Amino acid sequence: MIPKDPVILLSYINTKLRDEYPSLTELCAALDADQAALEAALAELDYHYSSKQNQFV
Repeated sequence: MIPKDPVILLSYINTKLRDEYPSLTELCAALDADQAALEAALAELDYHYSSKQNQFV
């Protein structure tokens, strides 16, 4: 289950990207998550996905 709290979500997603998935697209496909909604939620904290770093920065 994906956390709803944005701060916990940030930590959860970045950990998953670091340890398990080579891209945000693959993570979202595996977790059946809406990529646009995920990016929007983290953008509220001023974090944006960097494909080069494969994390939200």
